[in-house]
Amino acid sequence: MQNLSQIFSALSDMTRLSVVERLMAEGELSAGDLLDDVGMSAPAMSRHLKVLRRAGLVQVQVDGTRRLYSVRPDAMKAIADWTLDHRAFWQAGLDRLEVHLALEEKD
Repeated sequence: MQNLSQIFSALSDMTRLSVVERLMAEGELSAGDLLDDVGMSAPAMSRHLKVLRRAGLVQVQVDGTRRLYSVRPDAMKAIADWTLDHRAFWQAGLDRLEVHLALEEKD
């Protein structure tokens, strides 16, 4: 559970969430590629990537002078597993809300 706590904490920042989403959509990217169109300094991006690495969300591969980042599949699986494990809880709450709203409409 500790690792999930770090993962969700890292993803709570919109910049880091968008980096992970971009890596999921486009695959492995360099730090420079991740800077494109974000209006952020290289040191700021480096700090965000460091948080993502420490949380276990991304991995880095050194290719000469470039650092290539990619999403760690096991981290995404941990999120998916946690979400599926808690689906019954959320579904029950949504079902109760639906009943409540239907009763209010009748009034």
